[in-house]
Amino acid sequence: MRYDSAAIEVDVRDDGRAVSGDGNAGGHGLVGMRERASLLGGTVEAGPVAGGGYRVHARLPLEASP
Repeated sequence: MRYDSAAIEVDVRDDGRAVSGDGNAGGHGLVGMRERASLLGGTVEAGPVAGGGYRVHARLPLEASP
């Protein structure tokens, strides 16, 4: 996590190893995260990482865009 006077950024990564679960957690996943970030004037980027794993990066402004 990083922040400055304009925004906060969160970067989450995993190593690509599977976890137990049935895969039916529900919700709206990445689409929902992108929509919520966009409402605040922010962004969410997500995708596989070279060498394995996955990364989700969100940047949210500290003041909402008009």
